[in-house]
Amino acid sequence: MIEFQIEDTGIVLIEPISSLTSDDFRRLSEAVDARLEEQPAIRGMLIHSKEFPGWENFASLVAHIRFVRDHHEKIERVALVTDSSMGSMIEMLTKHFVSAQVRHFPYADLEVAKDWIESVAEE
Repeated sequence: MIEFQIEDTGIVLIEPISSLTSDDFRRLSEAVDARLEEQPAIRGMLIHSKEFPGWENFASLVAHIRFVRDHHEKIERVALVTDSSMGSMIEMLTKHFVSAQVRHFPYADLEVAKDWIESVAEE
């Protein structure tokens, strides 16, 4: 399960609480799509989780992949704020598959990650 909010700044804050579900990605997709009707892109997505909780089942993994496929060109930056070893691995892998800039930060560096996303408008 994930909790998320979309800030007025155009940053999507995501906190995985337990195993990711298909419904999580349905809800997230609906919220992001609604925001994209108001603005051309999502400034950034910040995923904040001490450890990666995994997926509830294979359908949840497919829903996650579908969300990335459908939205990566409309998201400018993704900050993975986690102490999980998955963070570094995902940062390296996504460079080959997504348009968004992806960067891994230690879990304690939430504000540093947020500053990095917010700096996208300055570049």
